[in-house]
Amino acid sequence: MQMQEILELIGRGAQEILKPEELEARLKLGRPLRVKAGFDPTAPDLHLGHTVLLNKMRQFQDLGHQVIFLIGDFTGMIGDPTGKNVTRKPLSRADVLANAETYADQVFKVLDRDKTELRFNSEWFDAMSAADMIKLAGQMTVARMLERDDFSKRFAGQQPIAIHEFLYPLVQGYDSVALKADIELGGTDQKFNLLMGRGLQEHFGQPPQIVLTMPLLEGLDGVNKMGKSLGNYIGINEPAIDIVNKTMKIGDELMWRWFELLSFEVSMAELARMKADAAAGQLHPREAKLRLARELAARFHGAAEAEAAIQGWQAAVRGEADKNLLEIKVLTVPAEGVRLATVLRLAGLAGSNTEANRKIQERAVRIDNLVVEDSQLLLMPGFEGVLQVGKRNFARIQLQSES
Repeated sequence: MQMQEILELIGRGAQEILKPEELEARLKLGRPLRVKAGFDPTAPDLHLGHTVLLNKMRQFQDLGHQVIFLIGDFTGMIGDPTGKNVTRKPLSRADVLANAETYADQVFKVLDRDKTELRFNSEWFDAMSAADMIKLAGQMTVARMLERDDFSKRFAGQQPIAIHEFLYPLVQGYDSVALKADIELGGTDQKFNLLMGRGLQEHFGQPPQIVLTMPLLEGLDGVNKMGKSLGNYIGINEPAIDIVNKTMKIGDELMWRWFELLSFEVSMAELARMKADAAAGQLHPREAKLRLARELAARFHGAAEAEAAIQGWQAAVRGEADKNLLEIKVLTVPAEGVRLATVLRLAGLAGSNTEANRKIQERAVRIDNLVVEDSQLLLMPGFEGVLQVGKRNFARIQLQSES
């Protein structure tokens, strides 16, 4: 690839590159660059929002560079204060290690295992003495820390800031020193921490890393950052049928952004052509969305499962459902049974019991393709069947007793 093509690929979807001229100069050195991204294992499962960085790392791998997937098992115990208006409760070492165990298998659904350097920052921080940490803390002033937007807002609002929270940007920055990083990737909310790495590398006599920030992926609602707390996410370990179903429900505008940040198969030139065709009425957004859904499902589950999931979605659109394509959701219910409305809510087919009852009254609910009109219907432990609400929403459930 020519240098311009390389720079365009690296810049695809990026929010900011600091500094582009340094990136080009570093690329011209003719050696594999050390490209680092850190992940604190604060939760055991990854979602598509996390893969925005993983995808960029994979692009660097494909260009021949050395990617470092850093698990912040030490920083995870401090807790990243980014975007927090209260002090985050630190995780225990046991919690961090339990979450970290699941990370490796998940990330290699995107990254090339043979070209990935997997590291834990406890390697160097566990060896640091209290005196070493105090010396590191001496590299930064409180005034500089208060330049961070979230810290300054909390300080102005007289909300407490724990001293250990000031350490987080420092220790994340020191990771770049320990790893001799040429480039560090992170979300836009991590810019302060990434720049800390540049400053510390200069202090320790290293060339400062290039900082590349990626935007935070909007979730299924198209508004808020993808996250489990809002329920607007797609987990990379979710069944292929769920990945397809959820992807097909996103808005048309959000679809183009997801293509840019998540797709490997569609180049930016092709994406521009697809947008133009859609605007001219020559490409239905549903067809474009199907292409994206198929690619995402195949990435995490393989082509065969992805195709089966697409067929399942298409059957659902026709008002059908292949029972064998639906993942079983096991729900625990009282021994005396539970009303259908509650089961619909627990299965994610209705937002509330009130909504579920309304759907039943509207004759929009089916069990194994038979319309149900009795809102008082009790389902007992041992029941298994396919629930349907409307034309497209299905769930295969199995009920088991609490006892």
